[in-house]
Amino acid sequence: MAKAIKKQALGRGLSALLKDPENDIKSVDDKNADKVVGNIIELEIEAIEINPFQPRSNFNEESLRELATSIKELGVIQPITVRKLDFNKYQLISGERRLRASTLVGLTTVPAYIRIANDNESLVMALVENIQRHDLDPIEIALSYQRLIDEIQLTQEQMSERVGKKRSTIANYLRLLKLDPIIQTGIRDGFITMGHGRAIINIEDLDIQTDIYQKIVSQNLSVRDTESLVKNYHESLKPKAATKPRPASFEIDESQKKAFSNYFGNKVDVKVAGNGKGKITIPFQSEEDLKRIVELIKG
Repeated sequence: MAKAIKKQALGRGLSALLKDPENDIKSVDDKNADKVVGNIIELEIEAIEINPFQPRSNFNEESLRELATSIKELGVIQPITVRKLDFNKYQLISGERRLRASTLVGLTTVPAYIRIANDNESLVMALVENIQRHDLDPIEIALSYQRLIDEIQLTQEQMSERVGKKRSTIANYLRLLKLDPIIQTGIRDGFITMGHGRAIINIEDLDIQTDIYQKIVSQNLSVRDTESLVKNYHESLKPKAATKPRPASFEIDESQKKAFSNYFGNKVDVKVAGNGKGKITIPFQSEEDLKRIVELIKG
């Protein structure tokens, strides 16, 4: 919790710096620009304009309301990215759904990454340095990788060379961003580990993801326990093969069935199972007929 408060305070401090006319940072060469590049800043929503060239124009209302509910409960997990246009004026680069959902729940500020003129290489250096810190949680690392993809257009192969990590390691971090936001928050707060998250991500249904997450937390399950839960879930989805009855171990010929039927005066059914066991069914038509059959059995 203290960690989150520290981040928010830092974001507010940088926001105040950007609103100071004497510190209007327009280029990476300006004073205090290094404090902006690569950092999260709490930005006023009214200072952000939508990119007119945003390729996405239709937003699913139900999905947007679900995101708004998540933001209301957990805050904005992944900051938006904006471009600085002028003094206290910004244009959205990515994160329009997050911005719209934040507006829906009445937020006046939103966490943002700010791009400034000629900051490309500085941003790469800042993010690479950030990734190699030891106090970052897995989600923070994943978000840094995602920024290198979204904003710098680095491939996973190029990132692997820049940060000195295997491509598979980078891919594993990025997959964590597909987890339900509640689970991402759980990883950031230390309730579960990255290993738990990697197991859960193999389930596409977000509701099932959160059900398993709650079991992990409430029952203090290990990563191996979690992997078993996920495996059992996938097994339950497989269609069960129809079991074929075993053939009878021996045959009852018609003459034997006829002998039973003639003796009891009714059509008797005789069935034999694969294990050699079986049953004889003797029907009766009335109470008197039942008594007659009982007398025959008594001899």
